[in-house]
Amino acid sequence: MYFKNRAEAGRLLVKSLDKYRNQDAVVVALSEGGAIVGAQIAMELHTNMFLYLIRNIYLPGEPDAVAGMSSAGTFAYNDLLSAGELEEMNAEFHNYIDQERMHARHELNVLLAHDGAIDKKMLRHRTVILVSDGLSSGFSLHMASEFLKTVAIKRLVVATPLACVAAVDGMHLLADEISCLNVPANFFPVNHYYEDNTVPDIEGIVKIMRNISLNWKR
Repeated sequence: MYFKNRAEAGRLLVKSLDKYRNQDAVVVALSEGGAIVGAQIAMELHTNMFLYLIRNIYLPGEPDAVAGMSSAGTFAYNDLLSAGELEEMNAEFHNYIDQERMHARHELNVLLAHDGAIDKKMLRHRTVILVSDGLSSGFSLHMASEFLKTVAIKRLVVATPLACVAAVDGMHLLADEISCLNVPANFFPVNHYYEDNTVPDIEGIVKIMRNISLNWKR
């Protein structure tokens, strides 16, 4: 399954989430691209939307992230790595990881400032709909779930137009409900599945978030 753009993917995805219309729910986007998908869902369901951005931390020459830093201040190691691998990496790259962690946190603080930052009070006792534009691994879900453990949410729903098999396995473990349109056997980079990969910058996304309630679908 391919999509014209992320907005189209959001409009297709929301069809399976209609039961949350006008309910006590909130959309949380896991990336800038996920915010475009999530905005369509939030407008249709009459919910607010927040950003939970993640910056992955990579070791030199390694294709997979060793850890990640979120816009909510959550830091976590990649749960796909074994305890032995993490111990070895920390022994050799502790200072490097710590520097990258601080750099990622600073970058996220500059990007979001006070606009669009996730508010725990707005999530408490609500159904949280985590939205991505595509999950190439389960790492972002793991990080989001670590953050949500500190919030007494009512229900966790994960919604994404596409995901790899490993991410689907993670969704089944972490979420109360999942909505996924496509699970490719051989997963390509997320942009491959969209004809148009135009995504606004953070300022543009925050503007969209502010105006969501003005564009609720009647």
